Amino acid sequence: MEDYGFLSIAPPLLTIFVALYTRNVIVALIVGIFSGSLIITDFNPFDATLNAIENQVLAEFTNGTQSQVLITMMVIGGFVKLLEISGGAKVFAERMLAIVSTRVKAQLLAWMSGLAIFFTDSGNSLIIGPLYRSVFDEFRLCREKLAYILDTTSSPISILIPFVGWGAYIMSLIEKSYAEVGLTEGEFQVLLKVIPYQFYAFLALLTVPIVILTGKDYGPMRRIQAEYLQSVQPTASRDNNAGTVAPKNTPMGMFLYPLGVMLVLVAALISWHATHGGITGAHIRSTLIISYLTASLTCMEMMRRHQGRGYSEMLSDWVKGAEGLVYVSIVLVLAWSLSSVTSDIRTADYLASLIGDSVSPALFPVLVFVMGALISLSTGSSYGTFAILMAIAVPVGFQLDASMYLTIAAVLSGGLFGDHCSPISDTTVLASVGADCPHLNHVTTQGAYAGLTGAVTIFAYWMAGIYETTYVLLIAIVILLIAMLTSMRLFGEPTVPDTH
Repeated sequence: MEDYGFLSIAPPLLTIFVALYTRNVIVALIVGIFSGSLIITDFNPFDATLNAIENQVLAEFTNGTQSQVLITMMVIGGFVKLLEISGGAKVFAERMLAIVSTRVKAQLLAWMSGLAIFFTDSGNSLIIGPLYRSVFDEFRLCREKLAYILDTTSSPISILIPFVGWGAYIMSLIEKSYAEVGLTEGEFQVLLKVIPYQFYAFLALLTVPIVILTGKDYGPMRRIQAEYLQSVQPTASRDNNAGTVAPKNTPMGMFLYPLGVMLVLVAALISWHATHGGITGAHIRSTLIISYLTASLTCMEMMRRHQGRGYSEMLSDWVKGAEGLVYVSIVLVLAWSLSSVTSDIRTADYLASLIGDSVSPALFPVLVFVMGALISLSTGSSYGTFAILMAIAVPVGFQLDASMYLTIAAVLSGGLFGDHCSPISDTTVLASVGADCPHLNHVTTQGAYAGLTGAVTIFAYWMAGIYETTYVLLIAIVILLIAMLTSMRLFGEPTVPDTH
């Protein structure tokens, strides 16, 4: 296989630059894909065009897993549209205002809901996001804040649960890497011992309530929130005539019954799969499709009974909801295609090759974390980063006599951090979808918070490399709290005074 050297990191770097310069993620992804295809085809424009279309975009679009994700998104989009036109989402938001009296409580509730949906990283955003859009609108909170909460409670919680898809995948990588260096400890026992050292996952999850409880924002989130407040009326959150008005005779059940059907089916089907061979990605996607289709039919029947609507009209509305996700589907396909390009030109291999074998064992976890972050940020894939880096870091760490638990944890945290910040990560895109906000806005607003958390994580791995103890996590939490409060004091600005 050809070695492209430094050129292998050019497409992802070019993609990020064009995205920030043009503020157009589709243009940036196209540029990245085509530049990668040019490198693959020795800079032949005609061959590069064919490669980009045939071997990258079409190949990813027809990939079984990717097609399942797109279908799942369309089905969820149709359901969300029905909730909107039925007035159920509006009634839910109005009722939540009576239950959740402050915007702090509203954000904390969204955070806790995200923690509860731990069995799927992508489904997390698609399930929780539509439920809280109207609530955030009522409290005059920008959708970017919702996207940040969704993204930070998707992968970070999933990676800490051993018995979901993430855990099964990680254990398979541990088993293979341990076998190659002659270690015999069971992969499940290893994963349990690694969990306390997954510093980024814990710190990211805790960053959210810290940000919420301060009542402030800094960086791009502060600017976006200020712009949002200027675009809405100060009393919009209390004005029942502002925005979407719920149709007459809309009971609370218009929202609760379809939602209840969906959640019951999700829990039942996940439980069934867990006891019949284990949970796979396909099981998660089929569960969501079945649950949301059934919930859509439930919502249609309630609309027929309470509002006298016909099924043909409602089906047309459902299709419009699915069509509303076409733009996002294009972004996802292009993001997958860029990831395919970076795989072909061995971007991850080049970055991983920069790890030397003469590093101090104490500094090795820090180096692994940084390398994992760079690979994941460039490729948009935490899973791919785990596979590449685990196969390299474990043998090198074994030779250096570095802690295997710290090494594996650094691989996982680095891949998670890069994936969290990457504009081409599918979970980042889906968080934008769930919150219904501009994708690049989500990337930039989230980056300021994730970056600070990542910096504290680097310090934590440096400390753990010197003093390998689980108490480092507690110290890191204290440092994170001090760093966040200091940043809010120096650069933060109150979100808005509570009016509820």
